[in-house]
Amino acid sequence: MQTDMHYYGTYAMARAAGLSEEDCYLIAYAAQFVDDNAAGEFVEFDDGARIDTEATAHHPVDIKNVGQFDPEDQRKVWVPFHFLPGNEGAEYSERLRCVKDSLPAQEMIQNHADHVDKAFGLYLVGIAAHVYADTFSHYGFSGISSEGNKVDQNSIELRDIDAPIREYIEGKAEKFFEKETARVEDNPFKKLYNMIRRKLDMVQAKVAELGGALGHGPVATYPDRPFLTWQFNYEQENQASGVRNNPATFLDGCKKLHQIFAYVKARVERDTGRGGNVKPFEYIQSSVETVLKTEAGKQGRIDAWQKAARSGAFGIAAPIPEYDHNHWKSQWEDLKANHTRSNQAIDTDIFKFYCAAAYHRNYVIRDLLPKYGLVID
Repeated sequence: MQTDMHYYGTYAMARAAGLSEEDCYLIAYAAQFVDDNAAGEFVEFDDGARIDTEATAHHPVDIKNVGQFDPEDQRKVWVPFHFLPGNEGAEYSERLRCVKDSLPAQEMIQNHADHVDKAFGLYLVGIAAHVYADTFSHYGFSGISSEGNKVDQNSIELRDIDAPIREYIEGKAEKFFEKETARVEDNPFKKLYNMIRRKLDMVQAKVAELGGALGHGPVATYPDRPFLTWQFNYEQENQASGVRNNPATFLDGCKKLHQIFAYVKARVERDTGRGGNVKPFEYIQSSVETVLKTEAGKQGRIDAWQKAARSGAFGIAAPIPEYDHNHWKSQWEDLKANHTRSNQAIDTDIFKFYCAAAYHRNYVIRDLLPKYGLVID
């Protein structure tokens, strides 16, 4: 999913669920920031303290982010934050595939909702919302380089879509694949493995891993476009293919997010008194469907969420605060520039986000997935 869903759609569902405007903003911002936090950094303070961070995303169209090729990085970034394993199938590689609204995903988001009373609780809910929402778009693909992610490119077909938007998204896909090709050709890890293979002939498994596809790269951004109905076939014959109805799937995701946010709102209201009335999903469903079916680029889809928000479709008739990807990043830059006392970081949004991200990664890798017999790292 993209910003229109992870931020604006998340905010709208939280608002309709009765959460305060401030809480909606924190949850939605954290949900989108998962995709914008692409660099692991650290800051050292004069009092001897240090804060280390790890990326929660790597952008596959940016060849500078070579970490995405590292199997360890795939397990610590792609799997816990974007392709939560659904644990369905017999083989390990099958069980790593993301599954729409899977049991692990349900357990993850419920666990995080039950920790809303922590200092970083709302940020944790936002991260959970991102991971959970992604199961409604990333299902069928895994966050580990795998032959099972490969798709027959000739089988991809876009259905019932206006010519201008078809040309737009096919152009986007073409640019994606051009960058993907350059990314693979320039990948230093691949060059290293090829060199070792030629000299030692001992790394066939690693070469196969790099030769496999990562995530839904083989179908570009088609899974992330809410309005799209399309179809494709996997290269492996034993994998289920067929038509994917993004509007219906995304609507189901919005309904499930609204449900969990109503639960969070009840917890927050009990502890703090913050919150308003829950607007049942059936009252907003028509508005959500209209937004999801808007055939437009990302900004046009954002405008559709804003139009619905201004009309009062999700609660108060007011626009959703615009997303500024530099807002929390600027807090981090301030900490690096003014590093006299470490305790100044504790109350910042960026520190709480990093606390939540660290909790989430450890929970998924060390607690949740092992319960299902899956060892990732």
